[in-house]
Amino acid sequence: MTFAEDAPTNVNFSDGDAESQPNFALESRWYAVQVASGCEKRVKASLEQRIQTLDVANRILQIEIPQTPAVKVRKDGSRQTTDEKVFPGYVLVRMVMDDDTWLVVKNTPNVINFVGAEQRRRTGRGRGHVKPMPLSPGEVERIFKQTQEQKPVVKVNMAAGDRIMVLSGPFKDFEGEVIEVSPERSKLKALLSIFGRDTPVELEFNQVQKES
Repeated sequence: MTFAEDAPTNVNFSDGDAESQPNFALESRWYAVQVASGCEKRVKASLEQRIQTLDVANRILQIEIPQTPAVKVRKDGSRQTTDEKVFPGYVLVRMVMDDDTWLVVKNTPNVINFVGAEQRRRTGRGRGHVKPMPLSPGEVERIFKQTQEQKPVVKVNMAAGDRIMVLSGPFKDFEGEVIEVSPERSKLKALLSIFGRDTPVELEFNQVQKES
């Protein structure tokens, strides 16, 4: 099945003056492509290779996986800088949509489909194919502005209700229950039994260990 009648009219690539060739950069639009879970980077690499092999680099211009910075706090309190996908399971492709470019993207391993409007079949009960719908300029601006301006999000593998063991400090070897987590300060509050009474104590992430 091809993009067929729903695709724009194919561009004529016959020989001619450079000035007569269309400006594909101006004609291109951003499209969202659904991919298999966890395969975003694999799809991006495969598609970049296919673009060169199939000679459509002038019409498939850019592939992006929108990401925002994040900081993960490990059990020992150390921090790991990483990136989190804004839209897990999707990649964005800036391209000129025609039969050829549609096939290049659609037939890339681990690609599920373009995001768009489902076209009903004229006959039979099966599902129709999806007509790709470009993202609006406002959507594109919002997505990339978010990736450029967002401050790193601090994430820690602890939450209220978790049981912890204090590893250092004046309350070493005390056990307790987390009542509040403050990732931005790398601290938490826990109820520790001190002199037989539950007492809230503020601790650094690197002072405690989550109990399994």
